[in-house]
Amino acid sequence: MHSIIIFASGRGSNARAIIDHFKTTGQARVSLIVSNKTDAGVLDIAKDEHIPFLIIDRETIKGTLLLEQLAAYNPSLIVLAGFLWKIPASLVAAYPNRIVNIHPALLPNYGGKGMYGHHVHNAVLANKERESGITIHYVNEVYDSGDIITQARCRIEENDTADTLANKIHQLEHFFYPRSIEYLLNHE
Repeated sequence: MHSIIIFASGRGSNARAIIDHFKTTGQARVSLIVSNKTDAGVLDIAKDEHIPFLIIDRETIKGTLLLEQLAAYNPSLIVLAGFLWKIPASLVAAYPNRIVNIHPALLPNYGGKGMYGHHVHNAVLANKERESGITIHYVNEVYDSGDIITQARCRIEENDTADTLANKIHQLEHFFYPRSIEYLLNHE
């Protein structure tokens, strides 16, 4: 069975979708959740699901101790699910083409530092785009610039707000992210 490590900073809706998907398929399990926030909702999910979790700080993410801790779980993939920090080069080098991220826009547009959540949706709406979507991509040393694995799109209606667009994006994320992870695990 494949081991997945999830890095998350928020409430954990994508982590929940991934956990639930693999509980159904039995193909993989989330073996560890890593967060940079002690009050992140994803930690409640970890506790409810009896998944070990690790809280990290800016020094920990750059150090060798984290690499040793992650190696103990022998991850097939490291999955970023709303993790807001840049992944350091040492971690990318330790897991080449084995760290994936999901972005709430159609990259290469609306990516980069500070472009997450409603910041992205507000920018998309301000530019009067007709569609938005998600991008699942490999992580490299530069924000949101790794090779694209898949994209999914949704229409933007005239009356859409950042909140309604966020709801459309979450639906795409919760459907496509677990299935893309499954595809990657089956084709490694």
